[in-house]
Amino acid sequence: MADEVSVERVINAPADELWSRVSNVERMGDLSPENIGGKWLGDATGPAMGARFKGDNRRGKKKWSTTAKIVGCEPGKVFAFDVTSGPFKVARWTYRFEPTDGGCRVTEVWTDQRGKFVTFMGKPVSGVADRASHNKASMEATLDRLAALAESAT
Repeated sequence: MADEVSVERVINAPADELWSRVSNVERMGDLSPENIGGKWLGDATGPAMGARFKGDNRRGKKKWSTTAKIVGCEPGKVFAFDVTSGPFKVARWTYRFEPTDGGCRVTEVWTDQRGKFVTFMGKPVSGVADRASHNKASMEATLDRLAALAESAT
C-alpha cells in the first residue's frame, strides 16, 4: 500500500475557476466517481480554514459518510482537507493549482492516514481492498471530469 498517491493534469481554465469547482464540496459529486456530495457542518457555509463538512460516498450498493476539516484554503492555489470516520483518521486530500501558459496544472494528492483498524474495515465498508490503486483511478477520473466541465464553460 502506498502512503501517498498523486495525479496531475493541465486544464485549459483559470486557477481561480478550478479552485472554486473543487472547493464546492456540495457539488463534488459532479467530479468524483465515489463522492456524491457534501454538506457544510456547524456555522460553515463555504470553504475556509477550519471549516468542517460531511462527505457522502457511494460505490455500487455500498454507502458511507465521513467528516472532513479544511486544513489548506488559498483560493486559486490550494484546497486541502483531513478526513475522519468517527474518531479515526482516514486521509488528507490536497488539490494544488499552478497557472501555466493557457491554463492551470491541477495536482490532486491523497495521503493515507489510516491506522490498522480503518485499513482493515476499508473493504467491508467501501468494497475496496486496494485503496491506493482505486483512488489513483478515481483521481484521474475526477480531474478528467473537472477538465470537461471547466473547458466546456470557457
